Amino acid sequence: MSTSPTLRIDCLRPGVAQVTMARPAVFNAFDEAMIGELDAAFAQLADDPTVRVIVLAGEGRHFSAGADLQWMQRASAASEAWNLEDARRFAGMLARIADCPKPTVARVQGAALGGGVGLLCACDLALAADNASFSVSEVKFGILPAVIGPYLTQAVGLRQARRLALTASRIAASEALAIGLVQQVVALDALDAAVDAVLADLLVGGPAAQAEVKRLYGQMDGGAVTPELRELTAQTIARVRGTDEAREGFAAFLAKRPAPWVPS
Repeated sequence: MSTSPTLRIDCLRPGVAQVTMARPAVFNAFDEAMIGELDAAFAQLADDPTVRVIVLAGEGRHFSAGADLQWMQRASAASEAWNLEDARRFAGMLARIADCPKPTVARVQGAALGGGVGLLCACDLALAADNASFSVSEVKFGILPAVIGPYLTQAVGLRQARRLALTASRIAASEALAIGLVQQVVALDALDAAVDAVLADLLVGGPAAQAEVKRLYGQMDGGAVTPELRELTAQTIARVRGTDEAREGFAAFLAKRPAPWVPS
């Protein structure tokens, strides 16, 4: 579909775009340029009516080594004001991925380190090869995983997030699966097939309904079911039941035919 200095965007199949981080020489570490290009790519794909699902991948042996160390060295020598604007751009890019109205899937192989863990946590689903390993590594460099912290905590819970952030331990794919950092682990040579199977499931769902899922669930924190939350859920389903997509979905089911949004 398009390329940029640090990314490649391809159409995997009708309705599916893959954003591939393309700096394999540095294990897809990201800097200011890649952050800007990731933000722009997800903004573009979110607005593209032909795109239903977005896959985030890394070229080569590794998913992402996180922050480019040369970028971090520049940051350590810059002013606090410069660092604040820089961090805001990173935070904005992660929010762009997390808030995308379309389902997002991280395809993870090899290493996912530091901010690379943040990238996969910002996606809705993460599938990993059995050779994948993960480390929230920032404290090793005298900094902390601040911007990725909310997404990491949402993925694994506060206690596990604190452990990963404090120890910077590298964990295997099996442990990442056990704590909820990823949802599926398969052999490396089966990773593309596993991603394809998830994409097939996602493409069956109504696109407007999936956007509603992301919007509603983004307002839930796993805490108490308050009267306000109950009212929000009731109002949401009452509104969505009357949409054209819902009417067509029920009609297709009763007529035993695919809904119009399901790829042929």
